Amino acid sequence: MPRLALYAIVVCVLATAAAVVSFVQGSWIGVVWVLLLGVASNIAWYYVRKEKNDRNAALR
Repeated sequence: MPRLALYAIVVCVLATAAAVVSFVQGSWIGVVWVLLLGVASNIAWYYVRKEKNDRNAALR
């Protein structure tokens, strides 16, 4: 797994925890954390798919 995908997954986990804590405390800033979670998950998905496609292209 590419390093950038791992970093993005770590950001996903941390953003999820921050969103939960924010919403439990009654703060609407958790919405920002949820948006960050969405961006980070898309980045992770992109790099995982890119590596898979690059690997398949190298085998051909």
